[in-house]
Amino acid sequence: MAGGIVVNTINTDTGLFSTNNAYLGVAKAWVNFVGNNPATINSSFNVSSITYTSTGRYVVNFTTAFSDSYYSYAGSSCPVADTTQFVQTGYQPTYGTNTASACYLAVVNSGSASNSAFVNVVFFHS
Repeated sequence: MAGGIVVNTINTDTGLFSTNNAYLGVAKAWVNFVGNNPATINSSFNVSSITYTSTGRYVVNFTTAFSDSYYSYAGSSCPVADTTQFVQTGYQPTYGTNTASACYLAVVNSGSASNSAFVNVVFFHS
């Protein structure tokens, strides 16, 4: 007969398992938030806060920073009206450069930054 182990919490003195940093290929952070002023987190993992900087622009602040700023992420948004929106980011000097502890995002609608009813972003790092 095959058996299984069920564990609710794994604790280590380095805290690796508290943010899944010990696992490769799994999300290291994710967030679902309301993209208004102020931005409001509905649910998240390893995200401490969202900073609303201007219309459609946000900074996602991580609870536990990554080892560097070379992470991947993907996002989607639910528009306020019946229009097409998507999460976009860029390393524009006037907007901000991603760091190990924060990611700069913009929700764009027809080429312009736009607030959004819901924004979802997931982050991966080796």
